[in-house]
Amino acid sequence: MGTMTTAAAADAQVKTKAAAGKKLRKFWRYAPLFVMVLPEIIYLLINNYLPMFGLVIAFKDINFAKGIWASDWVGFKNFEYLFKTSDAWLITRNTLLYNAAFIVINLVIAVAVAILLNEVKNKLFARFYQSVILIPHLISMVIVGYLVLAMLSGETGYINKQILPRLGLDPISWYSEPKYWPYVLTLVNIWKHAGYLCVIYLAAIIGIDPEYYEAATIDGASKWQQIRAITVPLITPVITVMTLLQIGRIFYSDFGLFYQVPLDTGALMPTTNVIDTYVYRALLRLGDIGMSSAAGLYQSVVGFVLVLISNYAVSRRNRENALF
Repeated sequence: MGTMTTAAAADAQVKTKAAAGKKLRKFWRYAPLFVMVLPEIIYLLINNYLPMFGLVIAFKDINFAKGIWASDWVGFKNFEYLFKTSDAWLITRNTLLYNAAFIVINLVIAVAVAILLNEVKNKLFARFYQSVILIPHLISMVIVGYLVLAMLSGETGYINKQILPRLGLDPISWYSEPKYWPYVLTLVNIWKHAGYLCVIYLAAIIGIDPEYYEAATIDGASKWQQIRAITVPLITPVITVMTLLQIGRIFYSDFGLFYQVPLDTGALMPTTNVIDTYVYRALLRLGDIGMSSAAGLYQSVVGFVLVLISNYAVSRRNRENALF
């Protein structure tokens, strides 16, 4: 009996060593890949996780003479100005409505343009069109602000000087009329960001097996039917992931879009003031980094919760399309 037990133990030990040796060989096999990814991991830790220790600033009354850790603890007092101000409802409403509109409109336009680009068979023209629609995404928002000014300036703007007179309409004082700016900002956002999303969706469409379309063509399906039954369903996972990522930043705003494009004009604040611009102006006026840190933490937590809720809703409907 003792001999059998000893033999079983020895056999188990041999198997354990064999498994360990197999894992070690597998590790060395992929060692070059681990070395390649190591700098990115280090960068991620330094750039994304190490600064998270600074979250404590949101709960302190920062005194630079004392330092961050020795400054007085004030709890949630830094969060009060976001909710007690008379502008709290206005900036929250603007942030949510603009971002919700941007997500939906950019999604529809980006997918539509990606489908159209996929139909361009000439490689030279296809690359040209892809470059053209991607260029706005690479332009600084400061430059975009001046391009918009060149179009909307009351004295020298192209629209006021060239377009409106030909239509028999009077010039419009764009920078003193808040009612026009939801449309202006939406158009600028589409022009600048839809191209980037379009390239992502185009890459997903290109990855679809052509045999699906060949079979559909043989069955007599039209282009529209192929788009509905093949293209859109097969790129739905990519659409879902991109949408979830955008929902995670729904409480963030494109600062340049809402600050640089309207040129920080006070008359336009009812329709251009959002959380980020409000915090920036408060920081300039008060110089309190604790308050701005509190706003950033609030935006991050709300965005994280929204991603969890949205991902859960997606996973209940189709697990394969969920982000995690």
